[in-house]
Amino acid sequence: MTQVIGPEQMDLLVSAVRDGKIVAFPTETVYGVACLFDDLKGLDRIMEIKKRNPNKAVTLMLSKKDDVKKYGLVDEGTQRVIDKFMPGRMTIVLKRLDSVDSRHVSGKDTIGIRIPDSSFVLSLIDQTGPLSVTSANLSGQGNTTNEKEVLAQLDGQIDMVVRGQTASATASTVVDLSQGDVRILREGLITKEEIEEVYYENCSRL
Repeated sequence: MTQVIGPEQMDLLVSAVRDGKIVAFPTETVYGVACLFDDLKGLDRIMEIKKRNPNKAVTLMLSKKDDVKKYGLVDEGTQRVIDKFMPGRMTIVLKRLDSVDSRHVSGKDTIGIRIPDSSFVLSLIDQTGPLSVTSANLSGQGNTTNEKEVLAQLDGQIDMVVRGQTASATASTVVDLSQGDVRILREGLITKEEIEEVYYENCSRL
């Protein structure tokens, strides 16, 4: 049975993550399910729990803008997007650095990175380190916005869930910036036009 804790019990959540547990928590978009980024066994377990296609990579969640360059290639346009929209409701897809083990990103040469606009989640990451995070639902099912909805799909499969209510039922915008242009992979509240305005600032497109 999945343990339910309150957001004030951060110490329990941090300990669970450090111990290799699979946990779910509210973000400013939808609920996420997570493990430590360097925990490949935990990542495999998340895939199994969600019945997720193993070829679909899971997002790396960070707490600091400066850390993005440790995992992906950042050009000038991408840096402007990071400065403008992060923390925020956006996941950026970048070319993965060779130093990042491809097993963390399902063998892909790209990596999805998000910095959430949630003081709770940022505090968690500050204490645990980077996390592998995806939506807390079974693949193909609806996004979850509170712990009851998470438990309806994942009770007994994940180790811990934090009580809460998200402000939105819409997941983050996923934008691929890995090829020198702006490609929307999943629509969210941040639009392609908003991203293009920042990415191409002072540039002329061919």
